[in-house]
Amino acid sequence: MLPHFKEFLLYLEKKDYSIKTIRSYERDLNTFENFLEKDIKTEFKKLTKRSIIKFKAYLSSTSRETALNKPGEKKLSSYSINRILSALRAYLKFLIDVDYKTPVTADAVKLLKTEKKYGQVPEMSQLITLIEAPNKFETDPTIKLRNRAMLETLFATGMRISELLSLKREQLDNTGRIYVMGKGKKQRFVYLTPRAIKHIKDYLATRHDQTPYLFIPYRGLNNADKNKKISANYLQAKIKKYRELLSINIPISAHSIRHSFATYLAENGANPAAIQILLGHESLDTTTRYVHASDRYAEKMHTDFHPLKK
Repeated sequence: MLPHFKEFLLYLEKKDYSIKTIRSYERDLNTFENFLEKDIKTEFKKLTKRSIIKFKAYLSSTSRETALNKPGEKKLSSYSINRILSALRAYLKFLIDVDYKTPVTADAVKLLKTEKKYGQVPEMSQLITLIEAPNKFETDPTIKLRNRAMLETLFATGMRISELLSLKREQLDNTGRIYVMGKGKKQRFVYLTPRAIKHIKDYLATRHDQTPYLFIPYRGLNNADKNKKISANYLQAKIKKYRELLSINIPISAHSIRHSFATYLAENGANPAAIQILLGHESLDTTTRYVHASDRYAEKMHTDFHPLKK
């Protein structure tokens, strides 16, 4: 029902959007398509601002259908609704940019106000025990060294899990600086700590292969498959397992380790603009929302800087 839909997806591909992001746009617009076809039974060309308001109400209801035509199992959060609305806005902007007719503009799609939501950040002592967990729980010496080096690198650099698992040996220099091609093919440098450098060197000392990747899987790897990478699911599952074995009750993932990297830099006085560069964020606003200044930090700032503290 949506005109030039496939062309829109090709447009995203040409703009270097990842396959995962493109699939997300496709799925969210399929939800909109289902709404037009089944709920209000109207064509796209007859879309009005009132239709958009109805779509927002539809997304907020429990009677909505998913992109796969299945009943929605739970109510969507404001963040999930805004993700779908943002996909619709991007599609409408595309139609306007290429001079196709559109019944409403992207400005007609207003996003919902969202509650401020901060991800939980584990205590530093918990992070340290998690990072050191492979030494305690892994029996295979090579797996132990590799997994420890991966976790050390994640927290030292704050990189995304996709960036970590795509790292090649040639991206590291002798000073611990890593050249990263990040989200949207944006280039930046991230930096290893001396501690992380040591663990990477210890791990690489066990390697006697020509595989270009810094971290490699061992199950199923053979000489004919030198470009095999560790899966994100494997690392996430390992982090979850270590957390459970350590009885840490705060959920921890590769993303929350990145979150913790930014938060603890901020708590120690790092400039937000510098954190923005290290994280690879395009906008400082994104970094400001991303970095969670904890209650403990707020209390310290009050104690240190209140004009009548004495």
